[in-house]
Amino acid sequence: MSNEPPQHSSDPGQQGPEDRTPQDPPAAEHTPGPGHPADAHTPDPAPTDTDGAPGEADGARKKRKRPRRTGWRRAVPTWRMALGATAVLALLLAGGFLIGYQLVDIPAANAAATAQSNVYLYEDGDVIARDGEINREKIPLSRIPRDIQHAVLAAEDRDFYSEDAIDVKATLRAGWNTVTGKGRQGGSTITQQYVKNYYLGQEQTLVRKAKEFFISIKLDREQSKDEILEGYLNTSYFGRNAYGIQAASHAYYGKDVDELGIGEGAYLASLLNSPSNYDVVVHPENRKAVLARWNYVLDGMVKEKWLSSSDREAMSFPVPGEAKPATALSGQRGYIVQAVEEYLAANKIIDTETLATGGYRITTTLQKGKQDALVAAVEENVLARTDDEREADRNVRAGGASVDPANGHVVALYGGVDYTRQYVNNATRRDYQVGSTFKPFVLAAALDNGSTTQDGRVITPNTRYDGTNERTVQSKAGSTGYSPANEDDVDYGHITVREATDKSVNAVYAQMAQDVGPEQVRSTAVALGIPTDTPDLTASPSIALGPATASVVDMASAYATLADHGRQRPHTLVVKISKDGTDLDLPARDARQAISRKAADTTTSVLLSVVKGGTGTAAQAAGRPAAGKTGTAEEDRAAWFAGYTPGLATVIAVMGQDPETGIQKSLYGALGLARMNGGGAPAQTWGAYTRAALRGSEVQGFELDAEEGPEEDDPDASGSPDPSRAPEDTGDTEEAEGGDTSPPGGSPADRRTAKPATKPTARTTAGGTADTKPTAPPTKNTPAAPAPGPRQETAGPTPATGSHG
Repeated sequence: MSNEPPQHSSDPGQQGPEDRTPQDPPAAEHTPGPGHPADAHTPDPAPTDTDGAPGEADGARKKRKRPRRTGWRRAVPTWRMALGATAVLALLLAGGFLIGYQLVDIPAANAAATAQSNVYLYEDGDVIARDGEINREKIPLSRIPRDIQHAVLAAEDRDFYSEDAIDVKATLRAGWNTVTGKGRQGGSTITQQYVKNYYLGQEQTLVRKAKEFFISIKLDREQSKDEILEGYLNTSYFGRNAYGIQAASHAYYGKDVDELGIGEGAYLASLLNSPSNYDVVVHPENRKAVLARWNYVLDGMVKEKWLSSSDREAMSFPVPGEAKPATALSGQRGYIVQAVEEYLAANKIIDTETLATGGYRITTTLQKGKQDALVAAVEENVLARTDDEREADRNVRAGGASVDPANGHVVALYGGVDYTRQYVNNATRRDYQVGSTFKPFVLAAALDNGSTTQDGRVITPNTRYDGTNERTVQSKAGSTGYSPANEDDVDYGHITVREATDKSVNAVYAQMAQDVGPEQVRSTAVALGIPTDTPDLTASPSIALGPATASVVDMASAYATLADHGRQRPHTLVVKISKDGTDLDLPARDARQAISRKAADTTTSVLLSVVKGGTGTAAQAAGRPAAGKTGTAEEDRAAWFAGYTPGLATVIAVMGQDPETGIQKSLYGALGLARMNGGGAPAQTWGAYTRAALRGSEVQGFELDAEEGPEEDDPDASGSPDPSRAPEDTGDTEEAEGGDTSPPGGSPADRRTAKPATKPTARTTAGGTADTKPTAPPTKNTPAAPAPGPRQETAGPTPATGSHG
């Protein structure tokens, strides 16, 4: 009798000999053990859905087990693992929240309410000024008009009254950016901002973010929304050293907050976003951005139904009044403090809000001797020549800055007559054309890039250009349509680049800019030290005439690069800043070769000629070798002199501005002169300052590696000059007053073909003992000053971008 279970055709694993050998042995196969007869009764197999034996069912179940994960699937967590991890994370977060909530209490107010003064020092440690006392007047929310409250909410947090204390997304984003080093991140609720201002501080750390999170939640439970808004409005910084909206109301509009109009309140609310940059009086160049923010606030009020559309349309921007700083910042002190604060903020050393809390000790780069010398030179050569009875003199403003080429330190700065009387800093403002002081950057670009004229001649100081008045600038494709006029519409015929620089010939430099490539000219100016974002620094042939509105400090920094043989280093106003004995980090300022030494030195050799016999002869009063360039803005709204000795680069500008409206004004008739030119008061001031600033120091000549280039034949020398090109009485190309004269001797035609006064050659010392004493400007054959009147505009394709030498 067989113990083998019966075969079932329905069992694919047991097909019998006629089919195929089973893959698995019969699970029910039984071999009798000892004492068990072979014919013992064997229980019938349990019925299954397959009519198979129980062992066969077990085999089927084994086959249905999930196959083992292989390959990349092993790295993917299962749903059980993901669910478990999520649960663990949720428990950790909940636990962390509970622990943090229990551990972090609402602290006492921070020390900002009793902040120390900031101390500003000269380089040698003498005190310049003390600043930073908190200007705040706390008032109840009931005194702040509802419209003003709504303006702030429209600017900062429109859902304040309906939202939770925390904006989770913004908080996580800010924390992530802090961890990854991406800088500051906005988006906090008003509650969070108030906690940061009143209880914590401005530092960007995860610890501070965590504290802000828990304190905000607790505060939202313990204080009403009105109480939080009141605290926020009393602690926020609005610029002009004003903390709280009441102080801001007085700082900008000279009245209590409950007297403000909606438009004025909207402007104050706009300031919360960027107090320093949005002060439209201090930074008129930012007016477009300020208006955009102001409109954003008002449009938000309309959207939230806090202001009617009709009232919104009827509003015009309420220009704030000039600031009235404390008398402790009178004279130059306030300008210096303002310039240092802007430098610290612009270079991300410390923001203005944190600096305003006080307690910082700031050592500047300024040297007291040079600072005093600059103030004295401006007073003697500009302010002393004004007359209260002369209408034009009420518009006179002056700015100056001096930079050490060896290290980029700003050693002296003149911002205006008095910070308590004229708030705008004339040394750092960027809204006046630099005029022909930009032309050396065109020459430097040509020399550094080996540029050629349209007919293929390499541009050097001896290259001849056509200086015909209103000559149309030519490109390789033909006429550009741009025909700049020369000063007083003088025709110069064919003259060398050196002569064109001496006389500041617009026709020559506009063509040269086209030959070099306007974009290359722009790039070279930026490499030398002109900021990339300088207004009107546009790549077109007119760039050569100086429509750009760089600041006095910017220009001094760029000219310092030329003085240091083309090595550029960012200028600085600060050598050290500390608080409670701990120094703050300052940015690295490594020098780099902006242009080749040969290009820089050749440019210097040309600018030496400007002082020796061109439009800048008044600068000879410095009593030592000097290179420089004069410049005059369109319609005489500003006059400049930018120059340098081997050890000091200085720029002086005289500007015209209406004291009541702030509008730029022409300087016709100012200081008793028919016209204001760079070779007059600016060059005279430069000479007086440089002589005093360097008194007692060794007289140095320029060590130049210059390349003059081959001399070229004068196409005009073969016959008599065309009298139509040179009026009999041309006057000076810049001005007669103050020594701005062409080389003496002969007619205008003679002056067109006159040789340069000097020609420094490779590796020579330009200047010497003969240059250590001031040389009187030529007096023979000097024509009388031309009659006053508007000059021919030399604008390029863009209107109102003219400038003059």
